[in-house]
Amino acid sequence: MLRTIDLRGRALTPAELLATVPRATAAREEAIATAAHIVDDVARRGEAALREQAERFDGVVGHDIRVPASHLDDALEALDPAVRAALEQAIARVREASAAQVPAPVVTELGPGARVLQRWQPVRRVGLYVPGGKAVYPSSVVMNVVPAQVAGVAEIALASPPQREFGGRVHPVILGAAKLLGVTEVYAMGGAGAIGALAHGVPGLGLAPVDVVTGPGNNFVAAAKRAVAGLVGTDAEAGATEILIVADDGADARLVAADLISQAEHDEQASAVLVTTSERLAQEVLAAIAPRAAATRHAERVAAALGGPQSAVVLVDDLATATAFSNAYAPEHLELHLDDPRADEFVHAGAVFVGPDSPVSLGDYLAGSNHVLPTGGQARYSSGLSAATFLRPQQVIEYDRAALAEVRDAIVTLAEAEALPAHGEAVTARFDAASTTPADVAADPGVPA
Repeated sequence: MLRTIDLRGRALTPAELLATVPRATAAREEAIATAAHIVDDVARRGEAALREQAERFDGVVGHDIRVPASHLDDALEALDPAVRAALEQAIARVREASAAQVPAPVVTELGPGARVLQRWQPVRRVGLYVPGGKAVYPSSVVMNVVPAQVAGVAEIALASPPQREFGGRVHPVILGAAKLLGVTEVYAMGGAGAIGALAHGVPGLGLAPVDVVTGPGNNFVAAAKRAVAGLVGTDAEAGATEILIVADDGADARLVAADLISQAEHDEQASAVLVTTSERLAQEVLAAIAPRAAATRHAERVAAALGGPQSAVVLVDDLATATAFSNAYAPEHLELHLDDPRADEFVHAGAVFVGPDSPVSLGDYLAGSNHVLPTGGQARYSSGLSAATFLRPQQVIEYDRAALAEVRDAIVTLAEAEALPAHGEAVTARFDAASTTPADVAADPGVPA
């Protein structure tokens, strides 16, 4: 089911390692072109385009795209008590961990009367996407909403696909989770079209454009974020899920197999990769996967994901090569099943799960960490969703006259060096006789009378 890539006996450069990384590149390229067209259609035709897309992709017609308040109330009332309790526990844990991500304001005193304040301002309005195609993700409601609330975002709009099974409504568990968190602006729209609607706005629905769009989804959702980037801020492209497990001879093949399957059940395009120094473990994992994958509820989906070009067992000579391969891959989820994990050496990953009792499923729900993470190698330069996603660092500069006088000559010198004399003149103008008061002279004897 899983193909094998044997890198043993080969000394590979970082570029060569990157070339060996299993990726479903064709699927990503197709998604980029399709998503751009869908986003453009929504930007031009608004609600009409969304309704056509709902009929085409979701099999829904005539539904309420903007969710009425009564739907939210009904969903929360009908929410299974056990599910509600689990959601409340997840909310509390994610809220506590997210609060640690908000920096305190810092004032730097550079001298008497010279101060720079560093503060972090929340964006005003955000659009949060919660997938709802092949599975139901109330946990993604938590992961999107809580960091935005902790950051201090004033307006939150949430979008999730309409469900044919529920008469075109958003899945009731997602609605219940939204209401539990106090979110009242919810839209029944999915996929790339939802991302386009949040970014461009749809006046006919009362949907105002947002400042930032976040949330996980399939490759089309991830590609749609690329299409609207620049118009709005986005988090990393959290597309089809990925798990990379680095394991040595002491790993439990049964647990490794279970964790690979757990991510493969998300989507046919999900990536499941095992990197190991042990041929024996690789064989045991493959043997363990076969019956477990066949018996799971989404067996066909799992088989497609594990059999795709994006999934593989990778054999390497040593842990150093395994580490280098992982850093080249930059997985969304990285599990370390190693006697000596050395987690600090695995620098490129959306989230790192250390040891046999820290599975990705823990992070999906109740670790307190966020499960909206970069895919497609973007963990090399992007981070997972956090309160920081919704914050903008902003500097406030405040100098008094004496403090400005202290740096006046240096400013003029640099302005002249850059052939921008008016920059210097904007400073010296403040010390011209015409703009000088007796108090200024008393405060700064260098000021001409």
